[in-house]
Amino acid sequence: MIYFHWIAGCALAIIWLSRLIAAGLGMPNIPDISQPQWDHSPDGEPFVSIIVPACNEEADIAQTLTKLLALDYPRFEIIAVNDRSADRTGEMMDSIASNADPDRLKVIHIEKLPDNWLGKAHAMWTAASQATGNWLLFTDADVLFKPDSIRRALAYAQQEKADHLVVFPRMIMHSPGERMMIAFFQTLFVFGHRPWKVADPKTRDHMGVGAFNLIRRDVYDAIGTYKALRFEVLDDMKLGKIVKESGYRQRNVFGDDLVTIRWAKGTMGVVNNLTKNSFAILSYQWARVLLSVIAVLFLNLLPFIGVFLTHGLERLPYAIVLFSMFSIYVGMSWKSSIPAYYFVLHPVSTVLFAYTMLRSMTLALCRGGIEWRGTRYPLEELRKGMV
Repeated sequence: MIYFHWIAGCALAIIWLSRLIAAGLGMPNIPDISQPQWDHSPDGEPFVSIIVPACNEEADIAQTLTKLLALDYPRFEIIAVNDRSADRTGEMMDSIASNADPDRLKVIHIEKLPDNWLGKAHAMWTAASQATGNWLLFTDADVLFKPDSIRRALAYAQQEKADHLVVFPRMIMHSPGERMMIAFFQTLFVFGHRPWKVADPKTRDHMGVGAFNLIRRDVYDAIGTYKALRFEVLDDMKLGKIVKESGYRQRNVFGDDLVTIRWAKGTMGVVNNLTKNSFAILSYQWARVLLSVIAVLFLNLLPFIGVFLTHGLERLPYAIVLFSMFSIYVGMSWKSSIPAYYFVLHPVSTVLFAYTMLRSMTLALCRGGIEWRGTRYPLEELRKGMV
C-alpha cells in the first residue's frame, strides 16, 4: 500500500502541477473584451445575424429577445426560431416581434422535425439559411447580452482577423449546489481543455460555447453549415472543432458580464443538463464511460482520501495535488462569482459527476437513445451522426 500511494501520489502531483503551471502561464493571455480598449465599433460595421433557437423557453425568451433588441450596434437582425414548443414560447416571440422593427426581428415557427436531424441543429440551420448577415451569431434562448457586447466582440474579431469567436459567458448562480457543480465542471474544463492554445494553429485545441458562437458567414458555408452537425448533441463544441480542423482562425475571449446565463437551477439541474451530454462526450461508448469514471475518481477523489491515509513524506505528493487544485479554484474565482473555498466540496462534486456519467450511459442504453425536450433520438443514429 505504501508503494501504491507513492506511485499514485507522485503521478497525480506531476499531472496536476503541470496543468496548474500551464494554466497559470496561459490563461492570463486570453483577452478580456470588456476592457476599455475594445469599447469601439468595428470598421465598416458588418451586418450580423443573431440566431436564437428556442424549445419550451417561455420563462426566458422574452428577456433574451428584449436584451438583444437593446443592443447598441446599429447593423443586426435577430432570427428567433420557435422549435416545436408546447408552451407559450412561440406566442411570446410573436408578441415581441409585433412591437419591433420587422427588419430587426424575424420569427420562424417549426412545426415538424425532419428525419435525421436533432431539433436544435435543425433550428440553427433553418435560421442560418434565411440569414443575410456577413457574420452569424449562434446563441441560446436563455442568454442575456449587454448593449455593447456585439460591438466589442466584432471589434476584437476584426482586429484579430478571426473567423470564429467564442465569448465565455458569466454563469449566474443562486445556490451553493450550482456553485459547487459548476466549479467542478470549470476545473475539469481547465484540466481537459487548453483555451489558451485555441489561437495556435499548430495545436488541435478548439472551442465552442452555445451562448456565443460568432462565425463569418463564408466560413460557416465552407465548413458545411449545420448540416455537418445535424445529429450532434455537442453542436457548439463540434462547430469549433470543424472550424479549427478546417484551418480557419479561431479565438476565445473573456467578457466579464457582457454575456450571462443561468445554465442550471440547483445541484440536480446541473446533473440533468450534464446527463444529456456526458454519454455524447464519450462517443456513446460504455467502455469509455467506465474508464472515464475511474479516471475522474482517481484524479479528483484519491488525493483527498490519500492525504488522510498516508503519513509523513508519503503525504507530500497528495498535498501538492491539493495545493494545485486549490490554486486552480483561486484562479477561477477571479473570473467568476465562485469563492475559492468551494474547493472543500470538490470530493462531493466528483462523486456527483461520476454518478452523472453513469446515469447518462445507463439511461441512453436502456432507452436506446436520448430524450431531450420531448423528442427521442435513437442511439444508432446519434453514433452515425457524430463528427
